[in-house]
Formats: sequence, structure tokens, C-alpha cells
Amino acid sequence: MAKTKYTAKQFIEAIKGSGGIISTVATRMNCEWRTAKKYIENSPSVQAAYQDELEKVNDMAVGVLIKSIRDGDIASAKWWLARKRREEFGESVEIQSENNMRMEDLSTVFDLIQAAKGSAE
Repeated sequence: MAKTKYTAKQFIEAIKGSGGIISTVATRMNCEWRTAKKYIENSPSVQAAYQDELEKVNDMAVGVLIKSIRDGDIASAKWWLARKRREEFGESVEIQSENNMRMEDLSTVFDLIQAAKGSAE
């Protein structure tokens, strides 16, 4: 069976809007998953397009998270603080009781939510 010849341009087009899902790229190219993965890894221009697609998805996820914080979702605010301000709000933060954060931590979360709501209006 003859081997199909693909171009970088074809792969770059198949990557657009794929969300960085290799099986989606492979389906669009009508090739095996391994073939798509190998092409992404071995072609610098295809690899750059793939990384750009992954970053677009990351940006969308951050946008959704920030919107939920602006909308007052405390769980999202806590998640953000635990990761972005780990030294202050991460796992090592002292907890007064098993389920409660320190009052100043809660106050900071409240202030951040209020500021986010104010900037959205």
C-alpha cells in the first residue's frame, strides 16, 4: 500500500479549531493518531501551530474562570487564590478549624470578588 504524503500546511489547517486534540487532527487528516502525533513532533511549523492551539484553549479556560470569579463564585476564587497566591492561600495556610479559613483570608477573597464585580460593571 502506498504511503500518503502530507504537508505541513495540511496539518496546520487540521489543527485549527481542534482544541489540541490529536485524534481530531488525525480524523481531519484521515490518518492514524500516531502519524499525526509524529508529524506534530517532527515538524517545527506544525508543532508551533499545535502549541498555539493549546494556548488558545488555555486562554478560554482562564476566561471562563475569571468570569465565574466576577460573577461571585467563591469556589472559583478560592481555587484561583490557592494556585496563583500559593504562599498566602495554598495548602500550607493555617486553618483555624477543619473547615474554616482565617477571617483575614475570607476578607481578602470577599474584597477580590467585590473588586472583580465592580470592574465588570
